[in-house]
Amino acid sequence: TAEIGSAAHRALARRAVRASLVVLKNDGGILPLSRTVGRIFVAGKSADDIGNQAGGWTVRWQGSSGDLVPGATILRAIRDTVSPGTTVTHARDARGIDGTYDVAVVVVGETPYAEWLGDRTDGLGLDAEDLETLDAVRRSGVPAVVVLVSGRPLVVTDQLPSWRAFVAAWLPGSEGQGVADVLFGDAAATGTLPIGWPRSAAQLGAHAGDPSYDPLFPYGFGLTYPPRR
Repeated sequence: TAEIGSAAHRALARRAVRASLVVLKNDGGILPLSRTVGRIFVAGKSADDIGNQAGGWTVRWQGSSGDLVPGATILRAIRDTVSPGTTVTHARDARGIDGTYDVAVVVVGETPYAEWLGDRTDGLGLDAEDLETLDAVRRSGVPAVVVLVSGRPLVVTDQLPSWRAFVAAWLPGSEGQGVADVLFGDAAATGTLPIGWPRSAAQLGAHAGDPSYDPLFPYGFGLTYPPRR
């Protein structure tokens, strides 16, 4: 047990996060972000919440939001990655964002669940808090890089057109630095979808070969880019 959480274990977990991220949209090649970009705004309920990153079955059955385990949140990882001259501003609800920022990284998604307590009958869309945060960023005019932290695909069809980039981060656990590695090009983007991404809840369960299979992103899809030199 003394080895659990060792540097070697965390290095392996960080590699797994890097490999599992899937870049689903990257308009204008906004990703990877420059480490020397002037001003970054970080928003969203999962930007600084390691419990949300870890999901269910973490420490306790349902997991929980908050500082549940040691590690790096995505916000901390961004701050640890950028140059000393870069300003990183954080507000969960995007309060204070304006046109002086070069880019917004908005980390949205699900709070932890396990088994039937994660069942949903509302269409698997983003919750009201996420939608309000994303709308605040949209109104600011700042290009949005949206990172989705979730244990399954969520329906984002209506929101996607206003995002410059969209990354499925799944549940990166303690290693938020692995997310920043891909966002800033310290690691290549290589991940592909293990399941088709539905346009609507009506498509849940459909797979390639079904007459109703018309996903937003198909099985195996994933945009790639090499690491920065």
